[in-house]
Amino acid sequence: MTLLVLRCVFFLVAVGAAVSFISSEIPPAGNSWLPGTFVAGVALLAALVIVVDILVTTKRIDTISTVYFGTLVGFFLTYIIGIALTPLLEQTEVLTRYQDAIRVGIGVALCYTCISLLMQTKDDFRFIIPYIEFAKEVKGLKPFILDTSVIIDGRIADVVETQFTDNQILIPRFVLAELQGIADSSDKLRRSRGRRGLDILNRLRANKEIDLHIHEHELREMANLPVDMKLVILARHMNGKVVTGDYNLNKVARLNSVEVINLNDLANALKPVFLPGEQVEVRIVKAGEEAGQGVGYLDDGTMIVVEGGREHINQKVRISVTSVLQTSAGRMVFGRFDAPASVED
Repeated sequence: MTLLVLRCVFFLVAVGAAVSFISSEIPPAGNSWLPGTFVAGVALLAALVIVVDILVTTKRIDTISTVYFGTLVGFFLTYIIGIALTPLLEQTEVLTRYQDAIRVGIGVALCYTCISLLMQTKDDFRFIIPYIEFAKEVKGLKPFILDTSVIIDGRIADVVETQFTDNQILIPRFVLAELQGIADSSDKLRRSRGRRGLDILNRLRANKEIDLHIHEHELREMANLPVDMKLVILARHMNGKVVTGDYNLNKVARLNSVEVINLNDLANALKPVFLPGEQVEVRIVKAGEEAGQGVGYLDDGTMIVVEGGREHINQKVRISVTSVLQTSAGRMVFGRFDAPASVED
């Protein structure tokens, strides 16, 4: 509603200004068609500006601010340099004749240089006015920075689609480049993994509920470093968390005091907890390593070793849990055969 009112006011002010200009003594008299044409042209131009504003739905305040302040600084420097060059430009008739063109050229060059410099370094600073800070409101407390392994793994898409967290998801450009390199590999398996990772990214981007951002800027200290170290440096610079399934990256990040979310640890933490004496139904699928043992799996992949289960392979049985073992590879449940399950599949 506020934008609608603003656009209506802008259109009316533009038309009103055109009518005021025509009513003044500035326009030449004698052209009966000029007033109506001028007002219609201004109204059309104002409507065009509003239509462009409506069609351009994605507007970045950092880009607008860099253009604005770059132009402002460029004009200021042009004014200062113009004052300094005035004595030189007035020494000869040729320079005096073209001094306005020279100032315009200097102004255009300086404005371009200032805008280009600000655009290339906009991620290194934030513009702050006393008591007012212009900073993007980022979902969640800290952004999640994904590495290549967790993108290829694919489970991160399932996690964020549950809306369990609303943190911003950052994909560094160097991670995307590594993923594209894997997708273009001559090795069939690596190529398949890379394409799977790209499909996961497209799936995340298509979800409007996920705040996904491709981070373009690289810090100077990242030059010539491997991808893992770049991730650690970026996470420390942005006060973010690295999301990975890579054990080595997990250790490196913790050594550099960077917070890490290991997707394997998260998956293990979400598996059901069994207490000794609890009864569970499971299908025995194969024999165990020890005599009389049978092995079954729950729907989440948890392995259950059943004492006395070897004779019930391919049967669904009820067991009593005796102990639970947590390993780096996951959780193992040990149980004792109790009775056949009440309902067979």
